Parts: sequence; structure tokens; C-alpha cells
Amino acid sequence: MDRVPALDEPLKKLLGAATAKVMAEHMDLHTVGDLLHHYPRRYAERGELTTLADLPLDEHVTVVAQVADARLHTFNKGGRGKGQRLEVTVTDGSGRMQLVFFGRTVHFHQRELLPGRRALFAGKVGVFNRRLQLAHPEYKLLDADSGTETAKAFANELLPIYPACKQLESWTIEQSVGIALDSMAATGWAGLVDPLPPALREGRGLTDLPDALTRIHRPRTKADIADARDRLKWDEAFVLQVALARRRHAETQLPAAARRPTPGGLLDAFDAKLPFTLTEGQRKVSQEIFDDLATEHPMHRLLQGEVGSGKTMVALRAMLAVVDAGGQAAMLAPTEVLAQQHHRSVTEMMGELAEGGMLGGAEHATKVVLLTGSMGAAARRQALLDLVTGEAGVVIGTHALIEDKVQFHDLGLVVVDEQHRFGVEQRDALRGKGHSQGEKRTPHLLVMTATPIPRTVAMTVFGDLETSVLDQLPAGRSPIASHVVPAADKPHFLARAWERVREEVEAGHQAYVVCPRIGDEEDRKQSARRKASPEDEAEKRPPLAVLDVAEQLRAGPLAGLRVEVLHGRMHPDDKDDVMRRFAAGEVDVLVATTVIEVGVNVPNATAMVIMDADRFGVSQLHQLRGRVGRGSAAGLCLLVTEMPEASPARQRLAAVASTLDGFELSRIDLEQRREGDVLGQAQSGVRSSLRMLAVIEDEEVIAAAREEATALVLADPDLTAHPELRTALDALLDKEREEYLDKG
Repeated sequence: MDRVPALDEPLKKLLGAATAKVMAEHMDLHTVGDLLHHYPRRYAERGELTTLADLPLDEHVTVVAQVADARLHTFNKGGRGKGQRLEVTVTDGSGRMQLVFFGRTVHFHQRELLPGRRALFAGKVGVFNRRLQLAHPEYKLLDADSGTETAKAFANELLPIYPACKQLESWTIEQSVGIALDSMAATGWAGLVDPLPPALREGRGLTDLPDALTRIHRPRTKADIADARDRLKWDEAFVLQVALARRRHAETQLPAAARRPTPGGLLDAFDAKLPFTLTEGQRKVSQEIFDDLATEHPMHRLLQGEVGSGKTMVALRAMLAVVDAGGQAAMLAPTEVLAQQHHRSVTEMMGELAEGGMLGGAEHATKVVLLTGSMGAAARRQALLDLVTGEAGVVIGTHALIEDKVQFHDLGLVVVDEQHRFGVEQRDALRGKGHSQGEKRTPHLLVMTATPIPRTVAMTVFGDLETSVLDQLPAGRSPIASHVVPAADKPHFLARAWERVREEVEAGHQAYVVCPRIGDEEDRKQSARRKASPEDEAEKRPPLAVLDVAEQLRAGPLAGLRVEVLHGRMHPDDKDDVMRRFAAGEVDVLVATTVIEVGVNVPNATAMVIMDADRFGVSQLHQLRGRVGRGSAAGLCLLVTEMPEASPARQRLAAVASTLDGFELSRIDLEQRREGDVLGQAQSGVRSSLRMLAVIEDEEVIAAAREEATALVLADPDLTAHPELRTALDALLDKEREEYLDKG
């Protein structure tokens, strides 16, 4: 069935070419349907003062506020005469904020923005002199004398405030939405497709779609907004869950070779030589995986667990079970440092069992090979030969594993470490290498992540994966104390942080210092391309860089200690050398970028100082912190920031410092950041397909939608009886997302 003509109408027919161009380029809105699904972020009530205290830094916002005072300042332009700057303070009862205007228009703004005037202000929130400010905001006066239309709109109880951008203010979007609503109503909403089956809609007491879209954009009461949201959330949750249910259904139809471990084989020999007992969690999760491997359709499982919960051990046992069953297993790691580390720890854990075909290799031994992009030609040739002949049962590598030249004898299991670092295409390319006895067979798939994902998020984002969780830490892991170091408010706290690092080193331990940037020539070129205008006083300083910080530490607070650097643009041999020397205790302090974020295991490292910690996400900080406290001594993590105390960034850091529970942190992270795109690659910048649904808040809707979707797909996998739902799926799953889901 074709998609709807009315909603598919290009915006330029409705709004004119200029507005449509801005909407397409800056908001990714192209059709009438796109615009009608661009919902208000919130609603300002008449006379309501929005809370300036909650403004997010670096985001475009629209606020309703009142002018408290306005002052004109004259300043020297550094040998180019004098300039003028208008500073306007606005208030909303909860807080105050500064607006700043430069240049020739200051007198015009001064005449308009008189004390007592109320207006809608729109702009990007910045910080100057540690106070929040908007530089050159757009504004729209809301006084009774500023035109009857504006006054009338403001007199309407609820004023929708839309997600906007510098080129397009909220009030322009509101006008455009109004035009779209009127044009749809004039045609009687002809051709609008309702994705919810009537029985489901009536059974759940949900309003119809035209009504929901009208109420969300033009509410008369708060009840209108609530009804519209309930309905629109169901649309998103249900269509998404149908897509995932069809994906799961299709997966069960694919052939795979069942892989059952051989009694008395490699896995049993490995278990017998383990110097410790597996945790209850590791045993339970291993059993879930073995049950999946024994079936004749591909396993599709997500293994998530806290940093240090022993995921690698669980994955290795699954790999050995597949080797026992005559297959091969491949582990895909996101970086060379991590691939080498995995290879080292796997061969150490296996001992003579990893020396298949060699003198001294054990009876059931197999060969464990490493494959990375920077290997020498001879070693690479040998590794490729070991894979194609089946000599190597286990291979660990980076995306070098995906290249066309790499052929397997019988690939039975793919383990992907740190899922969020890989595009689906990469994972799919590796799964495409599976064949058994000459037939094309899909290998089993185990995806690992140390970023804990709340249950509902996993159900939505990884709805096509079964989930296993490792939530116990193995015995012998130490607690980590975390503290925020407010470097701007309390500089002596930073000095104390460096003293603590010295104390740890003097006690025989080691430390990491993490910075957001490298600070090499490439960095300088990039920042030169982003030169700010001289008027942009609110421009923040660039993030601290590894090379600069290492130099300052060597010359200053950590003079005399062995300080080395590690970052992603170093030559692979140099990286490996630094990492090896740090692991051997020959380096006291490692100043690094986030290359150490996953998998780096140095039990003697007890302290970590994260510079400009506000520049990292919550889960990233949690990952980084997991690098310390890996031995018997307690860990210390110091989060250094210059952000003001009331800022959301400081609240985020306080949350990280207050708990070591990764699941709790990922909830906080999601509540602050929203979900990214559940269907497209979250990192690819595709606009989120969730516009109304908030994964954390709407757990019940998602769970209910999953049940309804699963039942419907089971009864009618091709949706033959639901043409409207098919149409909605086609609209949601553009080609890119369809492929994304198919590859899983």
C-alpha cells in the first residue's frame, strides 16, 4: 500500500521554499507528516514563569521571562575603537539570567526591553563569568500592546514551546504547525493512516489520531495534552514493538548449526584447571547461553554486566563449547589495545589448552589467534591460514576480522565486545561468514556490554535480543570512592587531588589521568577551523588535552614521577609498549584519552583523575572509573570540573560520585539525555524515532505494547490483515532503519 499523499506532501508546497529549506536543513523536517510529529517540548501557561534554574547548557531553549533591568556598557575593542554591549537581566521568579547584545542594534533592543516587559526569549545557553547567559537571543514581546495577534495567542491558556534551533524559533514552528493542521482539517484528514488496530485502540480507550494531533499542538486544557500523549506514545511503542517482534519471528526461521559441548572435551578441561569457582551468576548465564547454542536457529543474546563482573569468562566458556562441537568462535573487539588485551588474558587463562598443534599443547588444545590491522604480513598470513583450515578454534580481533580476505572453516559463534562501538554493518559482515558442511548457516551471536541497560531500555533498544545480566562482582574486587573536585570554586581541592595521586604512587600503586582531547597537531587544525567570532565572549575554552596536561604534571605537581601518555593517534606499537610498561609497573601515572575506557586491566592502578569530567557522559564516566579498584587495594576516582554548582553537569557528576550501581546511573543518564534513536544507530545522528515515548518513564506502555505486538505477529507475521500497520511500519522503517533491524 502506498504511503499517504496528504502527510507526504512536501513542506515547500505548504510553507514556501525558504521556510521549508530551513526546516529540512536544520530540523530534518521534510513533509507535512514530519512537521505534525514534531511535538511541543513543553507548554508555557499564561502568566507562568519558566524555571531558569533548570536550563540545560549548550542547548537551544525558549523561556518566558520578565525584564528586571537593562544596562549599556562601553568597552575597548583592542585598538579598534570602542564597542557597546547591552546587558539585560531577566527573571522568572526561580532564578535570573543575563541576555547580552553587541553591535549596532543595541539601542533598538534597549528601547524594546524595558524593565517589567515580558517576552519569549530563544537562544543557546552559554556560561560567562560563571553565570548562565543567552548571547543575541531572538525574542518576541508578550505585552498587550505588542500586537493583538500575539496578545491573543498569549491569552490562550497554553503556549506550546517547540524544540527549536538558532535558524528557526519556536513561534515560527508554531505558526507552521497551525497551517499544516488547518490544511489537514480542510481535507477531513483524508488519507491519514491510523497504525493502531481499531480493537486495540478501543480496548485501551485511546483517542483517534486526528484528535490526538490536534490536541497535542492546540490544547485547550492540560487534560487534552495528557490524552494526546497517551495516544501518541502507544503509536510509537506499538509500531516499534511490531517491528522488533517481526524481527524475532524471522530470526527463529533461520537455520543454524546446534553446538553442544562434548563431555570430557576442551570446556571440561578448561573448567578443571580454573583456580577459582564461578559465581552463581556466571553459572546461570552460562547455562542460558549453552541452551541457546544447542538449538538449530541462531542465538541472539545480549550479555550485560558491571565492569569486572566476569563477562569475558562467560564468553570464553561459550567459545570453548562451540570449539568442542567442531566449530570456530570469533571475538570482535573495538580497539587494538583491547583485542591484544583479550588475546593475552584468554591465552593466559587457557594455558596449554591454547597451544593446539604445538609441542607441549594439551590433548584437547586448540589454537587461539589474534588478527588486527597493524600485524606484520607474515603473522597475518599465518593467522588467515589457521582460520581457513580450522586449525584455529578461537580468533580475537578488531574489525580487521571483517575484511573479505578473512575466511573461516566453520564459524559457529560471534562474540561482539562493547556493542555500542560497532556499526551493525560490521557485526553483520562477520555473521555473514558462517557456513557449515558447505551450507550457509548463520552463526550464533553473543553481544557483550559493560554499560548497564535498564530492563525496559534493553527491551526497546535490543528488543530482538534475549538478555542475560551478570550483577554480582567476583570476590576480591575492591570498593571505589568517588568525589567531585570543583576546580573553579575551590582550586585547593585540585592541588589536594594531585597530592592524593602522589600518596598512591608512594604506597606502591599507579594512577590514570584522563582528558577529553589529545592536543596534537590534528587537534589544533580542527580547532582552527572552528574559530569563534570575537563577539562571542561566551565561547568556552577548549577541553583539556593529554599532551598539555602531561607536560604540566611532569613540570609541576607530579614532578619526579614516571608520567607517560596514551592516545588513539599513537602508532600501535607505541601504544602497546606504553600499555605493557604500565601493566608491568614501570610507569607511575598514565595520562590518557578514553582509549582506556574498556577492558584495560591493571590491578595495581588504584587512582583515577578525570579532567573536565563534565565533558563525558554518565556511562562513560562509570566505564572509566571501572579501571581502578581491580585488585585488593581500594580505588579512588576524582571528577574534576569547572562547571558552576547549580549546573545540570554538576548534578550529573554528583550522581556518578554517589553510586557505583551502573543500572541506577544508566537510568539517570537516560532521564537526562533521552534515548537517541532506538531504531537507527544511536550514534549516527539519525533523528530519534521516539518523539513522545520516554523509555524510562513509559515502561508500562512499552511492556503492554510488546505483548500486543508479539500476539499480533504470531497470528499474522506478514500483517496481511493490517494494511494500515504495514504502512506505518514502512513510514517508520525507512530503508536505512529496515536494514539496521534486519542485520540486528
